Amino acid sequence: MYGAANLITTPAASANPVQAPELDKCGTATNLNTGKLLDINCCPPITGNIIDYQLPPIFNMRRRRSAHRLSPEDVYKYNLAIDRMRNLPADDPRSFMQQANIHCAYCNGAYNQPGQGDLDIQVHNSWLFFPFHRWYLYFYERILGKLIGDPTFALPFWNWDNPKGMTIPPIFLDPNSSLHDPKRNQDHLRAVVDLGMTGNKDPLQTVTNNLTIMYTEMVRGNADAYDFMGQPYREGTPVSPGPGSSERGSHTAVHVFVGDPRESSGENLGNFYSAGRDPLFYCHHSNVDRMWTLWQHFLPSNKVPEKRIDDPDFLNASFLFYDENAQLVRVYVKDTIDNLRMGYDYDRIHLPWLDYRPPPQTALARVRRTNVSAPKAETLFPLKLERVVRFEVEKTKKGKADELLVLENITVDTTKFLKFDVFVNDEDDNAMELDKAAYAGTYAQVPHKSSSKTATTSIRLKLTDLYEDMDIADDNSIVVTIVPRHKGPGVTIGGIKIIQTPPKQATASSKTN
Repeated sequence: MYGAANLITTPAASANPVQAPELDKCGTATNLNTGKLLDINCCPPITGNIIDYQLPPIFNMRRRRSAHRLSPEDVYKYNLAIDRMRNLPADDPRSFMQQANIHCAYCNGAYNQPGQGDLDIQVHNSWLFFPFHRWYLYFYERILGKLIGDPTFALPFWNWDNPKGMTIPPIFLDPNSSLHDPKRNQDHLRAVVDLGMTGNKDPLQTVTNNLTIMYTEMVRGNADAYDFMGQPYREGTPVSPGPGSSERGSHTAVHVFVGDPRESSGENLGNFYSAGRDPLFYCHHSNVDRMWTLWQHFLPSNKVPEKRIDDPDFLNASFLFYDENAQLVRVYVKDTIDNLRMGYDYDRIHLPWLDYRPPPQTALARVRRTNVSAPKAETLFPLKLERVVRFEVEKTKKGKADELLVLENITVDTTKFLKFDVFVNDEDDNAMELDKAAYAGTYAQVPHKSSSKTATTSIRLKLTDLYEDMDIADDNSIVVTIVPRHKGPGVTIGGIKIIQTPPKQATASSKTN
């Protein structure tokens, strides 16, 4: 089942990989919801002894299981490991708060890119998202196993992509458990997770929305590896070049769903600096990592033809972590490509979203060919997104050509939670329902650190399946509806256009690893 993945290559770039931070230059992190400096120290202990990490031989494969299906023995070990981590000395880099601070330092602006002045390191909103968090969980898991003397200990995953797992796992709700965190949304403790953040109150509709979202972000909406993984982020690149479909979709939704609205900045899971203080964060990100694994190895090649980035600036990007022996190590993205080589795997669970392609929606969609009343896109952009907007976009070519809807120069306030959904030729305009062919995709962000209060990004949404499902491939234009899910200002979209899918690169990069 773990056959060799296809490669996607990019032309050589003049930049270099993002390098691991200099710990002795770690600064004060920022509360991204307020833009103010934090009154806590997120910086790790400093040591001058750094070694390049070598993946060890695999003698005991760690198997990550669904948190909803753990045995009593598994739950006992998990609680024991977290309890022992909480009881480590505060200055031990393996302690609970030091581990939580890793996310704060890498994600809230405590580190600058070495040699790049005040330009921050940010591991979100780019191709570093999956590899960084994979390393983060790797060492967190090994530390927990070391603390209880169990080399097979594995983090569970919150199986929010399956209807049976779409509520917070009960093991995290016991107030007497080491897994409990009081800073969670009390209205969502037993509710079905809303991956669309629509505010819908019907659990059945929420489940169908969730399955449609998963199919769209894993299969339907991606034309290449960058659409899923995130856009290139090289040394000297400003933060937020562009998040992948999984990061800006289900990943962000779960953070916001669990974060506590009683707290000023959505702590704990709803804010990057505090997210690691909730043990549920690691269970959530275990499933995020599982999405990468599924996308790499299990999705049929006819659905996802390109699954790996073979760019040296991606593969040679590096980070610093403390391992289970409190040794500071330098690690590289290239060693994260194969989870089996890293010594862990996931339980096989049915993927109901894999075949959850929305039903055809052609009857009323055809009517719009002769009854388009929306304004032309060029009359509206740049667009400040503060309400639902609808407009007509001209297509580049009629027929079966693969096309992408590109929303470009999206300028966002990085201190806010922001989200909007995109629909094409939506026939009923019911924004609570995402389980329809008209749903093209989403953009969402948890507040994150930028070198300024704003950042500019873009997203691409593949239209091939949507055209077929709505029988509109031969139309001259489409009607796009953008529905903001956040309140108030914070998003300006510079432009929108339809382009043909670029031809696949056939030659390897000229840069060497």
